[in-house]
Amino acid sequence: MTPAGLAVEALARSYGGRRVLDGLSFAVQPGEFVAIVGESGSGKSTLLNLIAGLETPDSGAVRIGGTDLFGLDDDARTKFRRARLGFVFQSFHILPHLTVGQNVALPLVLLGASVADRNARARHMLHALGLEDRHDGAPRELSGGELQRVAVARALAHRPALVLADEPTGNLDPESAGIVLELLRREVRAAGAAGVLVTHSAVAAARADRVLELHQGRLRAG
Repeated sequence: MTPAGLAVEALARSYGGRRVLDGLSFAVQPGEFVAIVGESGSGKSTLLNLIAGLETPDSGAVRIGGTDLFGLDDDARTKFRRARLGFVFQSFHILPHLTVGQNVALPLVLLGASVADRNARARHMLHALGLEDRHDGAPRELSGGELQRVAVARALAHRPALVLADEPTGNLDPESAGIVLELLRREVRAAGAAGVLVTHSAVAAARADRVLELHQGRLRAG
């Protein structure tokens, strides 16, 4: 594959003698939005944590933009994750004491961007997601669908190489869920990021460019 994107190579993980992931290999190209589905307990969360570098595999590799994630020490991995990964969570994780714009700009604050640069980027992302008039507002003034759009804006604000979405529509009504997923797919493509959606919902997965099913520790085309 090209130097950008995501490559998972022969990834394996066991817990208490039980093989949860059994030599998984797949790739996600820049601009591609891939859904991973599976039953509860199939290992979706474990896979996402491994891709994010939050857990360590028994064997195998995760390469993001050509960088071997587990070839880095803990400190370097944390810095890499902060700079190159974006996360969208089911529960939003929007900080209530910050304005909407400050929430979106938070990854850029952590990376040391100037006030002017992070404000400009936050406004750009909010405009792209139809929330430009909410920049100075409080999160409590937003609906669930709007909060999830803020989470998408925040995940993409620092131009990550990889965007991970963990059940991002589980708390949304069907209409809001459809809007958020379409926006996420569109913005991943526009940013040239690799996007991975982990979900139990076939409806949500249908919005992805490609679907992979996790079954008994292995992936198969959905």
